[in-house]
Amino acid sequence: MTVLQSTVAFDGPAGLAFLLGRVLFGAILAFNGLNHFLNGDQLIGYARAKGVPAPGIAVPFTGGMLLFGGVGVALGLLPTLAAGALVVFLLVTTPLMHDFWAAPAEQRQSEMTSFLKNVAMLGGALVFLGLSAVPWPYAL
Repeated sequence: MTVLQSTVAFDGPAGLAFLLGRVLFGAILAFNGLNHFLNGDQLIGYARAKGVPAPGIAVPFTGGMLLFGGVGVALGLLPTLAAGALVVFLLVTTPLMHDFWAAPAEQRQSEMTSFLKNVAMLGGALVFLGLSAVPWPYAL
């Protein structure tokens, strides 16, 4: 038994809080993934403007990563793969899409806010990835 396994307890209110956190975190990311398909043309244009290679492929692919990762975390389904997909997505897209240091002055604050939001979500995804080694309460 590892140190993590011996110290994580999801009994009672902790299990419910963990479930609520998973659902909120995962649902937002899954919704953003769905948005990659519903508003693909807009997002492809934005990705093209940011210099993303093959944005017509990259946008649906990353949308799939978000949808799979978000649903997986929310439901506790394949949590290592789901959280891992979110970690990879956020590691790659955060500096690429929200490069506030290179943005024009009028866009810098908005890009920095999006960058920091993504860094916070990366932290959450890393926590879920770290906890994927233990059984999750209320998981499918």
